Amino acid sequence: MNWINNVVRPKISGLLSTAKREVPDNLWVKCPETGEMVFYKDLEANQFVVPGSNYHMRMDSPQRLHHLFDGGDYRVVSVPSVQQDPLKFRDGRKYTDRLKDAKATTKLEDAVLVGEGLLDGQSVVAAVQDFRFMAGSLGMAAGEALITGMLRAVELKSPFILFAASGGARMQEGILSLMQMPRTTIAVQRLKDARLPYIVVLTDPTTGGVTASYAMLGDIHIAEPGALICFAGPRVIQQTIREQLPDGFQRAEYLLSHGMVDMVVHRHQLRETLSRVCRLLMSGAQVAKAKDAHKMNGKPYMNGATVDSKVVETAARETGAVVEPEVVPNSQRFEPGKADKRRDDAASASAPNVKDAPHGA
Repeated sequence: MNWINNVVRPKISGLLSTAKREVPDNLWVKCPETGEMVFYKDLEANQFVVPGSNYHMRMDSPQRLHHLFDGGDYRVVSVPSVQQDPLKFRDGRKYTDRLKDAKATTKLEDAVLVGEGLLDGQSVVAAVQDFRFMAGSLGMAAGEALITGMLRAVELKSPFILFAASGGARMQEGILSLMQMPRTTIAVQRLKDARLPYIVVLTDPTTGGVTASYAMLGDIHIAEPGALICFAGPRVIQQTIREQLPDGFQRAEYLLSHGMVDMVVHRHQLRETLSRVCRLLMSGAQVAKAKDAHKMNGKPYMNGATVDSKVVETAARETGAVVEPEVVPNSQRFEPGKADKRRDDAASASAPNVKDAPHGA
């Protein structure tokens, strides 16, 4: 009877049951590039890089910090609170309702999470913008978090690493969100005055006012493969100038070829690369404090560290995962002399002929 009660009856009940089993929504994930279906657990174990296509999918901020620090151990840096809805903004919904939904979905207070810990034994402070929280937009709380993280790095005398991912400034906070651009720029200057490395990792996507401010003020700019990095998106530019844009325009590899980023590194080699760069820049900063810092326009270069940029590139490329820049054809190169000549020719062609003008004109 025990066998019937414990085995047979549960199986019959399971077959006759009409209730649907709960299946997680993200059990399978589709690759945006190839359409390949990947089991979520396999994708998570591979740092959210699709195994077949090497497509780098977005990561949330706790996962970023977990993969960055030694053993996944880090301490969250507390951030001062700010006013939630200073402008009492409302469009289709109240801004406060949008914030509540974003906090409930992400379990975060705002778009930026700051943590401190050890990276290969060296103390670092890192900030991650989470695109899930209102597209990682820059508001008062996000700006305060970034400034707090940078000042914490100054206090600990450690490098500061930023993982940027944002759609730009947060429109619901108006001018108050735009004011975070100069505020964070001043905080970056505090890092430079302290001769501490400021390393920016540009992830997909990094756009708008974030690109126009602190995301492009780092000592070293590292991009993930295929990341969209721009101020205005390619669709907006194409509709404005009414011309076909080059393939891969504003992607990480295109910007590497045109000198906007220093290197493109695979996510699996990113931690090792960041460790090498931090150790190299910190050693250079210590040498610079002992000797006279190399001056450029009256200010210390490379945060006061006398480190050659070629040395940084060589150390980073030892990982074997740094993408080499493509050769830019002459048709895409900018030559100031030719540009001025074309502008002068166009101006002379559009100007009226003085000799043919009437005397009474």
